[in-house]
Amino acid sequence: MKFSIQRQTFLKYLTDVQRAISPKAAIDILHGFKLELFPDALKLTGSNADITIQTIISISDEKANLQIFEEGSVVLSANIFSEIIKKLPADELEVSVDSRLQTTITSGKAEFTILGQDADMYPHLPELSAQSSLVLSSDILKKVIDQTSIAISNQESRPLLTGIHLLITDQKLLAVATDTHRLSQRTIHLGEAAGDAHYDLVIPGKSLKELAKMLNDDHSEVEIQIADNQVLFILGHTSFYSRLLEGNYPDTKRLIPQTSETTATFNAQSLLQAIERSSLVSHAGRNNVVKFTLDVENQEVIITGNSPEVGTVEESISFSELTGKNLEISFNPDYMRDALRSLGNTETTLEFTMPLRPFILVPTEAENDFIQLITPVRTA
Repeated sequence: MKFSIQRQTFLKYLTDVQRAISPKAAIDILHGFKLELFPDALKLTGSNADITIQTIISISDEKANLQIFEEGSVVLSANIFSEIIKKLPADELEVSVDSRLQTTITSGKAEFTILGQDADMYPHLPELSAQSSLVLSSDILKKVIDQTSIAISNQESRPLLTGIHLLITDQKLLAVATDTHRLSQRTIHLGEAAGDAHYDLVIPGKSLKELAKMLNDDHSEVEIQIADNQVLFILGHTSFYSRLLEGNYPDTKRLIPQTSETTATFNAQSLLQAIERSSLVSHAGRNNVVKFTLDVENQEVIITGNSPEVGTVEESISFSELTGKNLEISFNPDYMRDALRSLGNTETTLEFTMPLRPFILVPTEAENDFIQLITPVRTA
């Protein structure tokens, strides 16, 4: 096996594939890249228990400048191989593998020799017999992942809550994540392009976060293929496989309040800055709690952070509208901070029912399309 390639382009492909490689993989060979060289392309594969990423570098890719001298395959340690490629001195590099899997990497005056493994020992990719497929804009998919992944659970005792629930029906995509303390729900109207597609699946949050890092200007669209226990995202010449989580995701519709007793509208960025200031004190306390006091009669909103070890912060917050009943409510400021960051620089309405009932944040220009829910904290 022997080929030469442009170093920076090769490194970019390696970085994408390495997202699927875990140092904790139970199978030793999964610590490595699988390289397969064909007459017209180089195929790179990385995998762990949850995801597999495979990309194809074609000889027609001018940026790669791939030159193929001898076909073959090998598995190389991901950490060692990628670090070598990063530090090579020249723009071009050459990789040569002999019959004993001794692999020589040459660039400029530098030459490395490392031992490879037999590619035939590498696990085969799952045969994905797609039952259906859907094409989405990559920027929409990335936004959905970024906005909902903040609420996924880290508790492996409830594996379904470590994923994002995707429901596609009636030409709409509904994405939901919750850790039982907060919830993030995003709705995208797909239009006629979705046809009569109907999917109901839960994808591990860790998988989707890695996918989001790969969604950039190089890929305008993503094709999604779904089978019984696998989902495949196709981004140009790169394929991203993920297992699906088994089971029925909890019914989260009943968690979202349908009415409100008090509403307040803020600029999301201004409110975020006030939350971050209050957190300077609340983070020093054992409970990390801040309090909102919404005084409708006097048209005032006060945020208070308190820590017996440090002190107290109190601030009057600007708002554009405040209606309903007076209310005091306490919550985790980190949850509010994450929700506001996901909303961006927009006008945001907070809708409250009672001091110990969940409240929601919705951008005023996209009501019901994007909802963040936070469960308050009992302080007395």
